[in-house]
Amino acid sequence: MAKKKQKARRKPGNQGKPRKGILLYHDMAVYENFERCTQRVFKIVKGAQENYPNAPRRLVLDVQGHRSDEGGYDRDAWEVIRYFVLELLFPYLTSVSTPLAHIENRKRQRNDLPAVLDIAYPGDDDSFWYDVDQLPVRPREIISDVRKSAPSKGAIADYLGMSADPACLVCWHRPAERAHVVPLSLGGSMDVRNFALLCEEHHREAPDIADAEGFWAWVDYAEMRDRGSKWEDASEDVQAMASSLGARIGRADRSEADFMEAVKFELIHLYGWGDVDFSGFSWELYEEYHRVLDAATGKHFGVEKKVSTHAWALDVALYRVNRDAKTRSRRRRRVLLFDTLDANKQPVVLQKHGIAGGRGRHEVETRPEEDPPPQTRS
Repeated sequence: MAKKKQKARRKPGNQGKPRKGILLYHDMAVYENFERCTQRVFKIVKGAQENYPNAPRRLVLDVQGHRSDEGGYDRDAWEVIRYFVLELLFPYLTSVSTPLAHIENRKRQRNDLPAVLDIAYPGDDDSFWYDVDQLPVRPREIISDVRKSAPSKGAIADYLGMSADPACLVCWHRPAERAHVVPLSLGGSMDVRNFALLCEEHHREAPDIADAEGFWAWVDYAEMRDRGSKWEDASEDVQAMASSLGARIGRADRSEADFMEAVKFELIHLYGWGDVDFSGFSWELYEEYHRVLDAATGKHFGVEKKVSTHAWALDVALYRVNRDAKTRSRRRRRVLLFDTLDANKQPVVLQKHGIAGGRGRHEVETRPEEDPPPQTRS
């Protein structure tokens, strides 16, 4: 008797099973500006393609702080979401989740990511930068809250997206103190956007300067410099795991560095100074340095010499000495805290168009590898 033939059956769920993807997450910290945030997100996406070729990539972007006078997102956060993530990066992702929307890519995810992200600026628009000639007060908020007293630490933590037990933005240690971004003595306000939360040590180190973006850049730099301290209170098992993944445990000891050595270290690692900048130290630079100190810096805690304040003043003084527009533009285009961009690689370009009051819309242009380098359009 012939055996009955049995039909092979596929196990349920095998048909059309989606390929496992990579979940990418970035929180745009309050101390990140457009430039630093976009480079970091681009680096995350680029790294995912290099380490997990062609795997579906799902990006989740959160935003910390960055509120406008109207209660929405400020220009930097808005442009990161609207024009960078949803316009430039979207074709290279399977899905995107932002505070404004979740979007699935209905087309096939592209994997030919550009080698470099470059940000171009209008040649005649200085509104993106601190006015080094006039040395004005430049807060983040355009219209400041008129309140007479400082907001509570809870209100600041809520603005920053922290828990009910606020910690230092740099090292995560508690307790945290309220720190003015632009000091009251220089015209700073009591607006919640003009406050950071820092531990006592980092509060004493933070710069007392007229430029809010300069303050936040220092917080960003200090967070990277001292990030090893975040693991100091963790258990030994957690520290061992973090160390195995390449994390630095503990803060680097800088107690032996004298004042000028510490200033030089900050000029190199925060402001990108090189041998050419240090070799050009002149009497004119020294005079401008003291003009900046007198006009756009203050003192806090009775500290006469703050490394961060003096490093910022020296960097601004160098801009004042180098009045050539091309020289200033070249120095400003350095993206802080990142690997040097390889000039031989063809970048993807984000073009900024100036608008009244600050940053404006970006035009995005992608160039294939074989094309000549794109030129900045005015």
